[in-house]
Amino acid sequence: MALFAAARQGRKDDTELGKGVWRRAHDRFTRGLDRYHQMLEGVEDDALYNELALVANDLSALLPRVRAVCAGAQKQLPSSGQDIPGGLIAVHRALSRSGNSLAAAAEAAAMSRLEGERWGIASAGVENVRRRAALVQDDVAEAERVLADSHT
Repeated sequence: MALFAAARQGRKDDTELGKGVWRRAHDRFTRGLDRYHQMLEGVEDDALYNELALVANDLSALLPRVRAVCAGAQKQLPSSGQDIPGGLIAVHRALSRSGNSLAAAAEAAAMSRLEGERWGIASAGVENVRRRAALVQDDVAEAERVLADSHT
């Protein structure tokens, strides 16, 4: 059953996001979310886990917004290859930064886990994760703003 659901989702993604740069930007963000959630799996300290899970929830809430930006960009200037449509370079740049910032947040979460295991204190690490997550939110908001401005 799951195989058919995955195939249907793949076709839906091809229709909405295309097979070019917008699809890759969406997929990169999704992989970053997956990595962040994988970091949560090994956290043994309940307080640290709860803090990191709150950040994970905030980051996960961004996925529909990223999808909407990618779908809107695909609709406005379709991409089927490696070339970034010139009129939406700033949108792609913001989406790329959001994916990079998300990967950095996952790395910071992993480091806070290690700090907690080694020294029993991870508050500085959690603050670093929050700062990185705030950058992800800013980047997604920037992509939304630039895409909206490109319509006018």
